[in-house]
Amino acid sequence: MTYANIIVDISHEKLDKIFQFAIPKELEEEIMVGSVVQFPFGTGNRLTKGYVVGITEQCDYDRNKIKSVTGVLAKEQGVEQEFIRLAEFIRKNYGCTTLQALKTVIPLKQKVQASEDSILSLKLTPAESYKLLSIYQEKHYKAKVRLLQALLDAPNHTLQKSTALKAKQATTPVIKSLEEAGVITVAKQRNYRNPKGGLRQSQELSEYEMNLTDHQLACTDAIWQDAHSYVPPKAHLLQGVTGSGKTVVYMELIRRTIAEGRQAILLIPEIALTFQTVERFQQLFGERVSFMHSRLSKGERFDQFERAMKGEIDIMVGPRSALFTPFKNLGIIVIDEEHESTYKSETMPKYHAREVAMERAAQNQGFVVLGSATPSVESYYAAQMGTFKLYQLPERFAGRDMAETEIIDLRQELRQGNRSVLSRRLYGLIEDRLAKKEQIMLFINRRGYAGFVSCRSCGQVVKCPHCDVSLSLHNHGNMVCHYCGYETKVFQSCPKCHSKYIGAFKAGTQQIEELIRREFPQARVLRMDMDTTKNKEGHQKILSVFARGEADILVGTQMIVKGHDFPKVTLVAALAADMSLYANDYHAAERTFALLTQAAGRAGRGERKGIMLIQTYNPENYSIQAAAKQDYQEFYQQEINYRLLSNYPPIKNLLAILITSMDLESLEKAVLQMKNQLIQADFQDMVLIGPADATVTKIQDYYRKVIYIKHQKYDILTKAKDIVEEYGRKYLLGGNIFIQFDFNPMNTY
Repeated sequence: MTYANIIVDISHEKLDKIFQFAIPKELEEEIMVGSVVQFPFGTGNRLTKGYVVGITEQCDYDRNKIKSVTGVLAKEQGVEQEFIRLAEFIRKNYGCTTLQALKTVIPLKQKVQASEDSILSLKLTPAESYKLLSIYQEKHYKAKVRLLQALLDAPNHTLQKSTALKAKQATTPVIKSLEEAGVITVAKQRNYRNPKGGLRQSQELSEYEMNLTDHQLACTDAIWQDAHSYVPPKAHLLQGVTGSGKTVVYMELIRRTIAEGRQAILLIPEIALTFQTVERFQQLFGERVSFMHSRLSKGERFDQFERAMKGEIDIMVGPRSALFTPFKNLGIIVIDEEHESTYKSETMPKYHAREVAMERAAQNQGFVVLGSATPSVESYYAAQMGTFKLYQLPERFAGRDMAETEIIDLRQELRQGNRSVLSRRLYGLIEDRLAKKEQIMLFINRRGYAGFVSCRSCGQVVKCPHCDVSLSLHNHGNMVCHYCGYETKVFQSCPKCHSKYIGAFKAGTQQIEELIRREFPQARVLRMDMDTTKNKEGHQKILSVFARGEADILVGTQMIVKGHDFPKVTLVAALAADMSLYANDYHAAERTFALLTQAAGRAGRGERKGIMLIQTYNPENYSIQAAAKQDYQEFYQQEINYRLLSNYPPIKNLLAILITSMDLESLEKAVLQMKNQLIQADFQDMVLIGPADATVTKIQDYYRKVIYIKHQKYDILTKAKDIVEEYGRKYLLGGNIFIQFDFNPMNTY
């Protein structure tokens, strides 16, 4: 006997319960994951519709009490079935529960009150209405006169009730009175909450957006033809130097897809990029474009997904979560800046948007386009191996020059007595650009007023009591943990040696902003980081001010140098370029190279040539040297050799198993038992490392251990995951030990 795991409603109800039903022999071949089935439910055995989320031979309940599925609703096709299959793909490949996967992919997780308004329409002819208007004027019915006059003046003689009430043209009793008298009709209308806020609306397209260069058109045609070939590649990788016009290629591919009656999803890595991207797409596609991100209200998200379900929009723009827009005929998924780490989920399930996008596109007979000036090593390797197809845009639009790049050795600056975070070369260039009325971007990969607070006598760094990380000093005078939010006042003396010499390593965005304001009082300065963009439209407001030329210098974290297009920016500087090199992650050099190359791409995008300064204490590092040359090939060859020597992805697949507990003794015992279980499985050629302390050994009072597994075959990692999961179900059920899986595949495509 086989059994179906079923959920009853995936649209609005909480996904907190899976029910199990037996599958009759005659239905075994018809029922699969995603099938819509009917079954007797509840004490009254009412026939109910549900969705199959799993099929198993294991019965989790008393077999004698299990009811059976009564039929398959073959005609009940919907996007929900696709999402259930997608959830099963995530559960199987990323190590999570069915419910965790479902809650990830299903957008409408709870009921949200729909927003409605009423439309007031004249029922009488204009001649009859004017006659009635005269009567009302004679009788001094002022409220009725105002409403009737407003309707006569309104386009199509219709008016929204909310508008009439807000403008004080009428009151609810007056509206009801005219409706009962047969003067007007009142009809309900579904109102969609508008998440677009103050997006600028351009009246006409620029030449850049209207015309494709020969290179752009050649890439577009090649991708389109390959996507519609008999055996299309798994994904299309578009590598174009910064400013080459990759977005124009996306727009043309999406235009062709929509012309076929299909829909498109455009993923972008940062909320900050949403507004500029949506503005450009709305110029070409109008109101058939919407967007999604985490700052939207529940009502706004609900409305945008409902519009997508009803076919009222064709394009959804947004970060990773936009991947699960419920389009019924999805044709293309574009992942812009595909190298960005934000496409990898940081919470369970730790899926990668690139892989899930390819699975979703395959289910819809659509295609995926990956775009970047600095492709991820994994994607470029897949293109070299023939799994992906590579297309290139080697030149900037309109023949504009790439920015000149200079490396500034901060060690030399220090030896020559300059202790400022601004090198002498940078100081001079800032003065020059301000005099020329050009714009400047200065970025540092750090948030807050200072990196850490330490004792200058004993060297003790002040750490969070709940997490194994240093506290950051903010300009409100408190120290804050950026992992758990713990906050405390600055210590007056060292908690270890009681010295009064407590100081801060000041290298935060707030510190830089204050320095710039002090050194260049004539400059108009903006700061953009997590602290200044907490509000819903924080990104948009700052970027709009800078785009309008109302500020001279934009200081910020790495979010300011990703994908933005500001023609007046001619100087970009990385104030501490090598900070990201010291991360305990095999992606550190790759991310440093990509960040610096992308930053250089922000300079000189207009008519004036740009320059990029890379300030560093490690100028010899190959990622910094390659970024200065903006030479992806040079970086890739060195990086892939490093991965080859270390057997890191994309050479071999990597699985990190994170085990956490508040009880250190129980944790250490459990991880050793898990390791033994994996050793006993005797997977040939498996490399097992650990258990070891995680990079951050404790967060919010939870100790953290990690086991790493490397193997050429991805299915070996999923089998290892299954072994650890089974161990957890048997021996850790109801305990205080938690397991998370983090897959880093080399090529699962």
